[in-house]
Amino acid sequence: MTNHTFPVIEVLGGSYQMGYQHGAQAADLIQKYMLWIEKLTGKPRDWLCHNAIAFLPMMEALSPAFVEEVRGLADGADISFEEAVLCQARAEAGHLHEGGCTGFALTGSATVNGSPLAGQNQDLEPEYADVAILLHVKPADGRPRALIFTFAGQLGYSGMNQYGLAHFANALYDYQWRPGLPHYPLKRVMLEQRTIEDCVKLLKRHRTCSAANVVMCDGEGKIGDVEIRPEGIARFEDEHPDHRLHANHYLTPQFADYETNSLADSCPRLDRMRILVQENWGEITAETMKRILADHQGDPGGICRHGERAMHSISGYIAEPAEGVLHVRRGHGCLGTWQAYEV
Repeated sequence: MTNHTFPVIEVLGGSYQMGYQHGAQAADLIQKYMLWIEKLTGKPRDWLCHNAIAFLPMMEALSPAFVEEVRGLADGADISFEEAVLCQARAEAGHLHEGGCTGFALTGSATVNGSPLAGQNQDLEPEYADVAILLHVKPADGRPRALIFTFAGQLGYSGMNQYGLAHFANALYDYQWRPGLPHYPLKRVMLEQRTIEDCVKLLKRHRTCSAANVVMCDGEGKIGDVEIRPEGIARFEDEHPDHRLHANHYLTPQFADYETNSLADSCPRLDRMRILVQENWGEITAETMKRILADHQGDPGGICRHGERAMHSISGYIAEPAEGVLHVRRGHGCLGTWQAYEV
């Protein structure tokens, strides 16, 4: 019988303690994740670890607590520190350009009660679902609780914290790799912030080595979107102040010249999302967005992705900050099972 939810790994205490608990609970999955990284990149683990450890100084500059959690992870999972660092820099160590995804943030006049909603479909190779977890972190040092969809051994990805700050991501393409911070540690530290403005300040301080887009909401009812490149960041202001909709192509004037249509289905997916959001304007709830994330127009490269460029919608998320709830779906939008989790 298929398991229709992701394993929940709950950790609490200091940074090292949380990492150790994560490693101990998910040791087998962490081994599978590293095997998947090797298969995905076609590179041996020693080579990948050598590349990953080069990012350690930037991780330390971002957050010593993050690195301490990585040390605990290594000990708890009985893997080397270098392997634990590799889990935080999968794409960067292997120079992977990956992912589809269609993201949204809505508030005010768009939603039925004026409260914010944000989320996405996560489009990746199906094997990622086999090593995915929900990491529920409960730090003992005053940092906020957070619920994070991620992969076993990886400390940062998309999710929501106790303040209602949530962020989700879209891959962006057409960039040259440069020395800089991996995205996954940055995503984790973003979930230690209280507001979107706090996240923007963080993104301005730390240059990344590759490109991505991040869509956000917070507990104050604000929404935002930032395109991130090694050169810097650009805030995206959408057609209406109460929505931010984004797929896998650049939308800001600052970065428009970088777009070369690397993912041809990106524009049609975004256009379809805009139509469906407009059709439901003023009445949008989490249930509405679940239906929209199951839309098949453009199949197999629709919002609900079924194998275009070997990617599937392996999961979906919808954050409801006003309720303190993160909805997580395992599987395609049309067939997967949604589960609500309290942060």
